Amino acid sequence: MVIFRGFSASGISRTRSMDSRPTIETETLRFLLDFARSEGLSAHWDAGRNVVFSLPEHERAKHYILVGSHVDSVPRGGNYDGLAGVLAGLMCLVKARRGGEPLAQPVKVIAMRGEESAWFGPCYIGSKALLGVLSEKELGVRHKEDNSTLDAHMEAVGIDMTSVRASRPLLDRKAVAAYLEVHIEQGPVLIERNLPVAVVSGVRGNFRYKKISCFGEAGHSGAVPLAYRHDPVLAMAELLNSLDVAWHDFASKGRDLVVTSGMVSTDRAKHALSRIPDSVEFSLDVRSQDDEMLQNMHDLVLRHAERIERERNVRFDFGDVLWTKPALCHRQLIAELTRSAEALGLEPAIVASGGGHDAAVFSQAGIPTGMVFIRNRNGSHNPHEAMEIGDFEIATSVLYEFLITLQKSGANKQRKPVPC
Repeated sequence: MVIFRGFSASGISRTRSMDSRPTIETETLRFLLDFARSEGLSAHWDAGRNVVFSLPEHERAKHYILVGSHVDSVPRGGNYDGLAGVLAGLMCLVKARRGGEPLAQPVKVIAMRGEESAWFGPCYIGSKALLGVLSEKELGVRHKEDNSTLDAHMEAVGIDMTSVRASRPLLDRKAVAAYLEVHIEQGPVLIERNLPVAVVSGVRGNFRYKKISCFGEAGHSGAVPLAYRHDPVLAMAELLNSLDVAWHDFASKGRDLVVTSGMVSTDRAKHALSRIPDSVEFSLDVRSQDDEMLQNMHDLVLRHAERIERERNVRFDFGDVLWTKPALCHRQLIAELTRSAEALGLEPAIVASGGGHDAAVFSQAGIPTGMVFIRNRNGSHNPHEAMEIGDFEIATSVLYEFLITLQKSGANKQRKPVPC
């Protein structure tokens, strides 16, 4: 199904970089701004130094639909994580500007900064600043390469930090009727189900421990019998296995849950093939759309850790925990986006988002929020992201269908796609 023409993979990739330092982020935004103006669209820098696009007649609209995503990336990230969503919104404006069916309501598209956590630690920096929820603690974190604070970096790109530091929104949230985000899927569900797009039910919340330490007692690998061992690696393994068993049990009951330990290591200066290590460090990331599920799993982690400490004579140090609340998409928007997909002859599908998105911040701020996923082979945060442009065109068509039929009669009637 070829619907949107005139924008190629090379047009996307030349705006993207494997390096997301602020200079590259700003260059990407400038490229998009120049492209939009070349198409006769209005484009300007907002108070957060994001770029906002619209049809000229909608630039000063008092109420509007906001469509957007982010332009920053992670180290060795691919071309499409975030940026595909910005371009989907831009393509809808371009189509309307070139003479496509008129938009049912004013629409603005936003290309945001700083969604990824790879550089400073906190995520959703741009959208949090827009909505006045970027905390003083987050502003004080330091860039992993140059050690400058987030506050200093934001000021350096031209943001007036007075409002941000005072937690005052840079965006009038009452003006935003709804927020919509198109994004590549960051997992394999659509690939496995052979679906080009899906509507998102919500963004999973999580609790995360960046570094859990387990301390035991070093010893010779061949000389210490089982009864006298205090092995932190096996203690860690038992804890993770207990969580895996619980995960399988909850999944069999249809509960939404994912569990990951992405970093595991013993001290490289001390570890050896023939040595029982005295400590091990690991991370833990547990996600769900269900607040109760998250709390139950957190309680389970602590109970199992206490039991394993007693039985193996080891000690766990969990450090600080970071909680992120689940953000559910708006039911009406889920239904409308699903109808838009059906109107284009697509099989309806609704999936959960395991990765975090700016959409979560808008949802938690009380703004009705909807998302569309695009099929993407090889996952994301990966230089081999493999979104097909045909799938991008389909997702953009779903978004356009939504924007031209919103609050119109006959939205369920199947429509014939019209190429740009």
